[in-house]
Amino acid sequence: MADLTDPVVLADDSVISGLDYWRELPIKQQPEWPDTDAVGRASAQIASFPPLVFAGEVDILRERLARAASGEAFLLQGGDCAETFAGATADQIRNRVKTILQMAVVLTYGASMPVIKMGRMAGQFAKPRSSDTETRGDVTLPAYRGDIVNGYDFTPESRRADPSRLVQGYHTAASTLNLIRAFTQGGFADLRQVHSWNKGFASNPANHRYEQLAGQIDKAIRFMEAAGADFDELKRVEFYTAHEGLLMDYERPMTRIDSRTGTPYNTSAHFIWIGERTRDLDGAHVDFLSRVRNPIGVKLGPSTTPQAMQELIDKLDPNREPGRLTFITRMGAGTIRDALPPLLEAIKSADANPLWVTDPMHGNGITTPNGYKTRRFDDVVDEVKGFFESHRAVGTHPGGIHVELTGDDVTECLGGSERLDEASLATRYESLCDPRLNHKQSLELAFLVAEELGK
Repeated sequence: MADLTDPVVLADDSVISGLDYWRELPIKQQPEWPDTDAVGRASAQIASFPPLVFAGEVDILRERLARAASGEAFLLQGGDCAETFAGATADQIRNRVKTILQMAVVLTYGASMPVIKMGRMAGQFAKPRSSDTETRGDVTLPAYRGDIVNGYDFTPESRRADPSRLVQGYHTAASTLNLIRAFTQGGFADLRQVHSWNKGFASNPANHRYEQLAGQIDKAIRFMEAAGADFDELKRVEFYTAHEGLLMDYERPMTRIDSRTGTPYNTSAHFIWIGERTRDLDGAHVDFLSRVRNPIGVKLGPSTTPQAMQELIDKLDPNREPGRLTFITRMGAGTIRDALPPLLEAIKSADANPLWVTDPMHGNGITTPNGYKTRRFDDVVDEVKGFFESHRAVGTHPGGIHVELTGDDVTECLGGSERLDEASLATRYESLCDPRLNHKQSLELAFLVAEELGK
């Protein structure tokens, strides 16, 4: 992997110029930087830093996702709504990784299917907003767009877009990814440690079910060891990173030309997705990400038409490459059974085979009378069931789930086995943007998905 300015890279001039064509197109959800020169310096500094991920890893992920699109694997994406710099601690990163590993064990064992593990981690610092400003009382300030842009505190100083945060975002992503690699490659993820992953978590029915499952896995491993099986593959796991490709002053300088092939890769993450607010066919985000080799996801809301879907396929996956394109549906529990089947029916007659993933979080947001943004766990569950029901009815493959979660025992989503109510939300509500499933709720959801996969 080499930098775009490296003279030894043999890249077609049209490739490099094409990467900047987005600058001529309409663009949404970008901050109002007060100092454009400072932004340029920050982006140039990021362009000089090493890549965070490598082309070979991205290529392997594309192969894994192709298997999921064909019904031979399942994608589990999980992590924070918006990572914060303060939240990039060893304990919090470990707990998020641990929760995803636990969910993956439930899915793998329950469904007898390989699970691709992917975190909304090491780069999910920027967030789209419904309004450019926020008003409290008589004061109006710029909206909080994530730690990579500005601060959450409601003061003019905090809400001022600060280009130095772009560089801090890179370093925070690098340290997060370093710890993820250590956890997943250094023995922490050894499948023979499944019991230890529950230590430190409060007891709940999902944990009891997990312990029973861990006991069954232990028994199976002991049998295989007695039979002489080699378990080196159990000691480490593949773990990929993903985030929304939103902030172009970060994503563009993190895009490098691969010295093997002369093609561009976005090295900020293995997998990049385009949000519902920025998936305009003639917009900057779709054009830019159409030109990189990473697997690309696109969020599809309930208003998506088969024609719009087909146009996105033609733009983002013109060569119909297996594993290239993922559609992440976020329809809402009350809508998915009506909105999703027409898209699935249309894809059956198309010449493409995208991976279908459900995001049961973003279509089910509510605000309580006391002002908390939340989601009902029952709605999340119902959308997941509607996703599987729609695929079974049409005859297509339900290929994955995309959830906002944390490994901590927060109180941000209503319901679950804890029966969290509106009064409980104030106990430990920590998210700066959208509510996340806590560890217990995440495990409960994993068991439900495993049951659906087993049908």
